[in-house]
Amino acid sequence: MIVLASKSASRRTMLGAAGVEFEVRPAALDERALEARMDGAEPGEVALALAEAKALSVEGRGRPVLGSDSVLAVDGRRFDKPTSRAQAAEHLRFFSGRTMQLHSAAALAFEGRIEWKHVSLATLKVRELTDAFIESYLVAEWPEVSQCVGVFRIEALGVQLFESIEGDMFTVLGMPLLEVLGALREFGKLPA
Repeated sequence: MIVLASKSASRRTMLGAAGVEFEVRPAALDERALEARMDGAEPGEVALALAEAKALSVEGRGRPVLGSDSVLAVDGRRFDKPTSRAQAAEHLRFFSGRTMQLHSAAALAFEGRIEWKHVSLATLKVRELTDAFIESYLVAEWPEVSQCVGVFRIEALGVQLFESIEGDMFTVLGMPLLEVLGALREFGKLPA
């Protein structure tokens, strides 16, 4: 069994579907403060720092702690989860016709030390979005997408935002699952 230092429903779903036994203990972490200290860092570096900080902030009690986070960049600008429906609409208008770079990171801590880490990248081309589409989309998806960087759930109506996606679907869902499973096997926490 491992400890998942995240309250993300998507990450819980991925681990559960993959047969990983885990206990959820969300990290108490000021993510925005950590990001502010990393001003100027690359998005992948920020995602990894957040994943590591989450993994280190939770006591594993002899079990590995998995931290994970995602950072979205569009045209060199980083985006966080929207704080309001109006901000979600602003984000979607900005994303329209542009390409998102989604960096999803994971880190495993054992006894307070990071023993493994990984960052994956997915590139998502957003189609041209009309104001009417954005409004109808938010009517259907708000408030659920308030918990999603990029204002979308790819497993729901969010898939309608995109023309194309390059990269691992697990990365798009918020965690490089295949690499996490490989690391858990390597550390003897899953059957080889």
